[in-house]
Amino acid sequence: MTVRLEQFVESTRRALEERKARRPLAEVELEAARRGECRPFAEFLVRPGTSVIAEYKRRSPSAGAIREGASVADVVRAYERGGAAALSILTEEEHFGGSLADLREAANTSDLPVLRKDFTIDPYQVFEAKAAGGDAVLLVVGAVRPPELAMLHGLARDLQVDALVEVHDEAELDVALESEAEVIGINNRDLEDFSVDVARTFELLADVPAGKIVVSESGIATREQVEELEQVGVDAVLVGETLMRAADPEAAVRELAGTEEPTQA
Repeated sequence: MTVRLEQFVESTRRALEERKARRPLAEVELEAARRGECRPFAEFLVRPGTSVIAEYKRRSPSAGAIREGASVADVVRAYERGGAAALSILTEEEHFGGSLADLREAANTSDLPVLRKDFTIDPYQVFEAKAAGGDAVLLVVGAVRPPELAMLHGLARDLQVDALVEVHDEAELDVALESEAEVIGINNRDLEDFSVDVARTFELLADVPAGKIVVSESGIATREQVEELEQVGVDAVLVGETLMRAADPEAAVRELAGTEEPTQA
């Protein structure tokens, strides 16, 4: 685990302990059970072409505040109109300014499946995600040990919550595959210095077995990049900062996804 990732995990652990103290696991489990079926996040990524997972995040450690004053509802509606296949909502608070309230608002606003993007290190968070309306969770391979990854992935499967299993290098990809991950996220961002290199997706893709759903994360800003990734078999791209900074998020999603303008009545 890199020093920076370790900092993220430790802050996540502190916040998690505070939430556990306020709300027992049994209560969260009950709310998750009452919710019923999740929307099929993985299925929405395998439609023809390369799908866009449009992300809402308030800030990032590298960029600071991104789009102050922008409501979750307004942004995710724009993403949906623009042709996004799914949503990603940052819920980590200390470094990204997110919350479970943002996840709930997105899930209640849009019909698209929603990924809870956070550093998932404990079963409590998987139940939280489902209870708050999330349809998938992010599992960062570098943030947990392999047995913990397998346990969290298995729990998500039992709850019918999809898992986006994120890797940064070949060793992490091997761990993800051993956990029987179906959706592999290749993060092009170095979590130590925050540098981005989309070539990482091209390099690791060759080692991903056929039949897996592959998502390229970070550093995607143009339709040309999406088309290049589509040509090599990438199923989806996860895009946050580019869309959040766009003057017109709907148009920005439409451009990346290659979707047509809606016809006027």
